[in-house]
Amino acid sequence: MAVIKNAFTVFRNRFRMAMASEEGMGVVEVILIIVVLIGLVIIFQTNIKSVVSTIFSTIETNAGKIR
Repeated sequence: MAVIKNAFTVFRNRFRMAMASEEGMGVVEVILIIVVLIGLVIIFQTNIKSVVSTIFSTIETNAGKIR
């Protein structure tokens, strides 16, 4: 019976240490930032496409002028 009680105490202490640790918080924050960025890209998809196409057309028309 003492072995089970000791194992439970070790498990409880490790569980408390894991819950107090903040190592995983960085991962959660990065995932949330990625989700927000993907959402913004989906919302502003047409605006982003028009800006990128305007930039590339400007580059193509002015590429011959560089010498």
